[in-house]
Amino acid sequence: MTKSSPKFNFQYRYVSLMMDVIGRGLVTASQIDPEIQAEIAKFPAQFILSMNVFPNGPAFIAQVTDNKQLQLLQHSTRKPDLTITFKHLSHAYLVFSFKESTAQAFANDRMIADGDLSYAIRLVRCLNKMEALILPKFMASMAVKEYPNQLTFKEKISTSSRIYLKIAQSYLKGSV
Repeated sequence: MTKSSPKFNFQYRYVSLMMDVIGRGLVTASQIDPEIQAEIAKFPAQFILSMNVFPNGPAFIAQVTDNKQLQLLQHSTRKPDLTITFKHLSHAYLVFSFKESTAQAFANDRMIADGDLSYAIRLVRCLNKMEALILPKFMASMAVKEYPNQLTFKEKISTSSRIYLKIAQSYLKGSV
């Protein structure tokens, strides 16, 4: 698959969009969901995390604020404390098209965590919870290792609608 092939172009655009939605979704979920808030609270303030596709593919960068929420950064002047890197665009596409869970992608050696492994695990838990909240159950069940049984339909609808509203507003405002 070459950079000019239609399949590459589609995958690149799709992964770019999903990377942006996931970055905004994590930021929003860190403001709304108590479980994600508890996970983010365990990161040090000013901690920078990123997710990207090797070598120069789609990416997002987020920073833990002093009040223990995430905020997206356009760029960082310092190296992130944690970087999750997909080794290839097709690997990111598998995860973002829900054909493979994040945990399975790590197990299949499709991703690299550069940084403290305990923070990488914490980030994956945040991603899993966010995906369980915002995706329909049948999709979320494919995306996460284990769908949370305690997540009620009412909680899912209430929380996901708030997250989607804030994501939509962030596109209108230009920031999260």
